[in-house]
Amino acid sequence: MTDSTDIGPQVLRTDPTPNTGATSAIASMAYRDSEVEDLINAVTEPTNTATLTTWTEGRAEGLFKPNLGEAFCQAVLKRTLGAGRKPLVPSYGAQPRIIIEHCLEAQEIRKVRDRRLTWISLVFGLLFLPGAALWLAAYLVGGEGKDRNRQALRVAIQVLTVIVAAALLWRYHGTGGLWGWYLQLMIPLPVVGWFLARRVCLDTAHTLHDRWGGLLEGTGPGPKTSGAVPMGPEDKKAENLRKQLAAIAAEQDTNIAHYAGPKGILGMGRRYASWSLDENLNAAGELEEIRPFHNFDVIRRMEERLRLLTRSPLAEGGIPSVQVEHWIISAIGEGADEISRPVGPDMDGTRMRAHAVQNIANRQIFGNGPRHYLGTQFVLWEGQLVVTLNTTVTALGPSLRVEVTGHALGPLPALFTKKPKPPEIEVAKTFRFWEKRTVQLPLINSAAEVVRLAVRAPFTHFEWSVGLLGWLGGTLKLPEPFGLRSAWASKPWNNRFMADDAIRVSVPVLRAAHAALLELLPEQDVALDRFQTRSNLISAEMQSSRPSKADEYDAS
Repeated sequence: MTDSTDIGPQVLRTDPTPNTGATSAIASMAYRDSEVEDLINAVTEPTNTATLTTWTEGRAEGLFKPNLGEAFCQAVLKRTLGAGRKPLVPSYGAQPRIIIEHCLEAQEIRKVRDRRLTWISLVFGLLFLPGAALWLAAYLVGGEGKDRNRQALRVAIQVLTVIVAAALLWRYHGTGGLWGWYLQLMIPLPVVGWFLARRVCLDTAHTLHDRWGGLLEGTGPGPKTSGAVPMGPEDKKAENLRKQLAAIAAEQDTNIAHYAGPKGILGMGRRYASWSLDENLNAAGELEEIRPFHNFDVIRRMEERLRLLTRSPLAEGGIPSVQVEHWIISAIGEGADEISRPVGPDMDGTRMRAHAVQNIANRQIFGNGPRHYLGTQFVLWEGQLVVTLNTTVTALGPSLRVEVTGHALGPLPALFTKKPKPPEIEVAKTFRFWEKRTVQLPLINSAAEVVRLAVRAPFTHFEWSVGLLGWLGGTLKLPEPFGLRSAWASKPWNNRFMADDAIRVSVPVLRAAHAALLELLPEQDVALDRFQTRSNLISAEMQSSRPSKADEYDAS
């Protein structure tokens, strides 16, 4: 018996994929160096998650608070690769494995920097602890704020430190012995260490910015996950990581989805429209009864029609990237914080087998139980817009109902597509002082950032210290149920072109579903006139269709 999570050798794809834009935008967050609050403020209105992305404050954020990239990587890797993790919401419109691999690469880049900073801290900080503590006190007391009193206090402490250094040099100048040399070097050497640490931090900042910019411009290399390549049969850590990444790729291919009430289908977004055709099954002509058929007979005919949407009488009229899939959707509570998938002989890994899907489609479900939907999905705008048209066929008594519902997952906030830009400042010109000029600053232009990275560095080497670092600096809490694409989605209706695409594509899908139904019914001796009339009315109504809150009912 083979491991269902082992998907075997990976082949490099050279064909273009429609969801590289959203994947690159999300992955670029792993390399950011801005404040965590930027992400919190950008995703204040997620479309289909139970809770918001939140920040848990640490006990010593002044020294240990992570930046956006550090907090994002830690939160995502813990949620996706951590022990005993919950199932992930499928990321339609993105490739979660690539995003996670970029998080691993960004984390490895920072670990290389932290190893160098740790050695610098040991040599220039721990060995000369009294002097380093004095400089650190100047930073902690004065801080980096704009308050004049705090700035004045910081300057006073720094001046005092220089005076102490000068006094020690004068007092012990020419004094022999190790103790005399130590007292003379105790104050200046931590400053030398700071300059070396700043150089290391600056080099790493340039590397992270290059990765960030390359992802958004489409010129960057793919993620390098050397830690997922076992070097031998004893390399259990790499083998475990390889299997975890393979499991995430397999989990993305699931055909099990979850409906969370007004939050819509997790991963697909809220329902923005619904069209129903519901008529009685009457025998045609003078026949006394119809020929029996199953729901799945109608669904199979619809699937054939929907797959032909890529064709058109016009040369450029076909709809690109049509994905038709059978989904089994279960209802969960609006505030549920996790999802689950069925297990047993009906499952093949994360996918339900075809015979089980067909059984659910044919089963008379009126009440509790999973439902079958034939989904037609379009990944547009490089993954920034995901439109899903779900078709369901049900029979209750003599009535046959065909319902098509539209779901839309909107674009990522502007923060995700923001390209790196070096910090700038406006200063007066040298001779024409009444005019301003823009000067670019180094990526690391603050003493506080160097101190923060140097203090955090020793805590990033061991797994047991990661929790302590989060307790000290704070942690980013991801929304649950969590999906790497759905967690950051915004509303698609703020972009007129995206809204137009979502509305337009629903028309050919609905007409294809109706055409398949009208083609099958005469073969089963069903009277077609009422179905035909109802189909024409719905088709006419769609001429002026517009998005609505179809998941919210005003029944008060």
